[in-house]
Amino acid sequence: MRMPNTNRVPSTASFMLTALALAGCGSSAPSDTASEDGGLTLGTLSSSGTMSGTDSNASDSKDTDSNASEDSAPDSADSTASDSANSTTDDDPPKFDLGDSPDVPGGCGAGGDVEVDESFIWVPGTSDGTVAKIDTRTMIEVARYTIGPSGGTESASRTAVSGDGRFVVVNSRGTGRSTAVAANIADCIDKNADGMITTSQNATDILAWDTDECVVWSTVHANWGGSATAGPRGITWTIGDWNEATCSFINQKVWLGYLAAAGNAHLIRLDGTSGALEEDLIVAGWVGSGYAPYGGALDPQDRPWFTGLRGELVRVNTDNDPIDVTRITQPGNIQSYGMTVDPNGDPWMAGCSGPVSTYDVATASWISIPDTSACHRGMAVDQDFHVWVASNGPCELVEIDGETRTLIAKHQLPQCSTPIGVSVDVDGYVWLVDQAGWAWKIDPNNVPAMEQVLVTGNHYVYSDMTGGQLKSVTNPPG
Repeated sequence: MRMPNTNRVPSTASFMLTALALAGCGSSAPSDTASEDGGLTLGTLSSSGTMSGTDSNASDSKDTDSNASEDSAPDSADSTASDSANSTTDDDPPKFDLGDSPDVPGGCGAGGDVEVDESFIWVPGTSDGTVAKIDTRTMIEVARYTIGPSGGTESASRTAVSGDGRFVVVNSRGTGRSTAVAANIADCIDKNADGMITTSQNATDILAWDTDECVVWSTVHANWGGSATAGPRGITWTIGDWNEATCSFINQKVWLGYLAAAGNAHLIRLDGTSGALEEDLIVAGWVGSGYAPYGGALDPQDRPWFTGLRGELVRVNTDNDPIDVTRITQPGNIQSYGMTVDPNGDPWMAGCSGPVSTYDVATASWISIPDTSACHRGMAVDQDFHVWVASNGPCELVEIDGETRTLIAKHQLPQCSTPIGVSVDVDGYVWLVDQAGWAWKIDPNNVPAMEQVLVTGNHYVYSDMTGGQLKSVTNPPG
């Protein structure tokens, strides 16, 4: 659906864009606030742009963990819409932005089954405090959002996408902030009650902080350490609970980590719809080279895992009451940088400089993949259990068989500066983001035919940019 160039769309429009707006899941588009039995209540921004904590601006200094050039990349092409229209069918259950996404049970809600046919990758703009929303099928950047008031000082880094693809949370390591953006108009908030949603419509249409109504909540963590090394990094969503009455996931949570005073890490749980703090676990004497918990991912038991930069591995035991953590010491050769968790629940670490390794939970043993020693960065697991890893030295994309734990190939890139973030989209394509200002869309069955998408700015990211990691460890609902 083409959106008007005035940045404003009616807030009551019946867009077929989210699980809550599906035909057969109710007769009208959802309102901003719904009942407690499965509806959605989104938080709103205060005049200062925060919901909890104290707003704070960090210095303009850059993290020393970012070693790529800050030179800007060529401008990307403008898009013509902030949301693409979505097809529906009478045969297939809904699909979400999760790779081979979980199927919604037949008969969901009051009517027939339809498909949510959209897929986005969210790329943080570290150099300007934004996040880019790219349609993975058209390869067009359809919107870009300001995620804090401090521009490049926000130092946007890690992202996490909800299991249904409806929301992204972006961590600002420079200001201690986490900000949520809605993917679809139906989940945006008419903050000024003018009957319209004011929001970005293309790559260059970047609205001022606290004016884009698809930025649904933001919070500065009250006791974060105040420096760029302490700001929030590792992050993951939980999938939530399936509510058949509303054809939607509810009770979705966000787990993330930051560093506080005296080197203590805080692993916290936020409500996904409001950003409200629900749980705060303190991990004393965090082992992570002086940085906040560096990476985060979910396992099949709904337990978040976090890694320290060349440091420890920690599991949050959400199945215990009270919730506690298990701390695991990494051997010195692991040198963990990027991380993910595979469908078996085993964490994987990308060493820099070191091998690609996995921790076998069943045997409590570390396994390093032969012939993979390099400076590796982000990583992801695809639908065929292949592990894809960005490598800086040498500059390439590493492919590993996750089942046999053996190297498949080291793929060369047509253009390479600092490949950094890796994610898998709804159609099974691998995405590799280069920090210097572009991304590669890669068919895993035809890697040399990769296609380039220019994404203006500097992009420092190691996390799940599409929601694919959640799918890989989550059973279908029902």
